[in-house]
Amino acid sequence: MAGKEKEIADLEEKTFENGFWDDRENAQKVLQRITGLKERVKRYYDLEAKLEDIQTLWELGQEENDESVETEISTLLTGFIKALDNLELGLLLSGPYDSHNAILALHAGAGGTEAQDWVEILMRMYTRYCEREGFKVEVMDYLPGDEAGVKSVTLSVEGLNAFGYLKSEKGVHRLVRISPFDTNGRRHTSFASMDVLPQVEYDDEVEINPDDLRVDTYRSGGKGGQHLNKTDSAVRITHIPSGIVVQCQDERSQHSNRDKAMKLLKAKLLEVKRRDQEEQMAELRGDQQEIAWGSQIRSYVFQPYRLVKDHRTGVEVGNVDAVMDGELDEFISAYLNRFRRKD
Repeated sequence: MAGKEKEIADLEEKTFENGFWDDRENAQKVLQRITGLKERVKRYYDLEAKLEDIQTLWELGQEENDESVETEISTLLTGFIKALDNLELGLLLSGPYDSHNAILALHAGAGGTEAQDWVEILMRMYTRYCEREGFKVEVMDYLPGDEAGVKSVTLSVEGLNAFGYLKSEKGVHRLVRISPFDTNGRRHTSFASMDVLPQVEYDDEVEINPDDLRVDTYRSGGKGGQHLNKTDSAVRITHIPSGIVVQCQDERSQHSNRDKAMKLLKAKLLEVKRRDQEEQMAELRGDQQEIAWGSQIRSYVFQPYRLVKDHRTGVEVGNVDAVMDGELDEFISAYLNRFRRKD
């Protein structure tokens, strides 16, 4: 902590130097670093204060021979251990983009309504996880299913280390259950793909020439009824050199949709850059192919038994309801620990 506090003080002193704001990109990086360091220091001291409170309560109980505080101490310790685990988990995030915000994109696989319903279930699961972590979630693009569920959805997740935590969720998620849409009550297997991208934090991370963009507007499909857009508010942007196409139709304002589409485009271009960098480390990341886009990373079995299994780490959780309610820490922790050992 002493080292982090000294770095904060040194960086804050720089912000008062003449000409600091002349280089806005560098100034932005410095401020971002200060914010990140302060958040880490705060988390540590908050945790230290919680431990002191628990110790004080325990000592009072000992002095007064009051066994009634045992339940309260047990509850406080459970919360403390979880917070400590989260703090330690954060130490595993050393990648160049781990501190960034994230973009999540879910797409239904083959299977029609069944697969689209699975996407909606996963969307809820990740939204609940983000809420637990204190992340801000915003819908960037949403395409509803034909009868139920969601064909595809893109979410923006803002918060410290959002990408670092969520990068482990990239891949194909498999569901096995008795389909509620099958009148014969047969068991179905459904698939949904999940992509996770780091958001661009600094202007110099990706360069986009406006002449390389083709912007099209069209009428949004909306969610039907009174929410159906009557104007060409949806935006589709094509990055001609790379062929990357992004779109956004969630907002009624064309300007808002364009801003979100540009954020998504920058994230995809940053991902291309990131993949190029990671190819140089392919030998160190021995199972790179195993976790590549399009591979099956986890199975969620609702029937005939109840189990969630991660195929990369071997972690199995029997409390399916808790997992679907956003309790993903065990899977994420195992993934991050595994890659730290390989590195």
